[in-house]
Amino acid sequence: MSEVTVTHDPAESRYEASLGGEVAGILAYVTSGTTINLTHTEVDPSFEGKGVGGALVRGTLEQLREDNLRIIPTCPFVQAYLERHPEYQDLVDPDHT
Repeated sequence: MSEVTVTHDPAESRYEASLGGEVAGILAYVTSGTTINLTHTEVDPSFEGKGVGGALVRGTLEQLREDNLRIIPTCPFVQAYLERHPEYQDLVDPDHT
């Protein structure tokens, strides 16, 4: 199986997870200054159960960390990921915890 690749599509305000050359999932956001509100994660049903959602959130958080941005985890999937991976809690905007 191919590895999930996460890329940023700023024109669409989302991060995309690709698997085997196809967009398998998206993580939508809204920007406010240096804070990114992660609003919605969606995985194509044909890719469910293949780790796409987790890889998408992890890849997004890694890119946001590199860019020194803070997050507001509005999306329930992102919230659940953060609970399981406390190493990313430092990215959460302290005004929105």
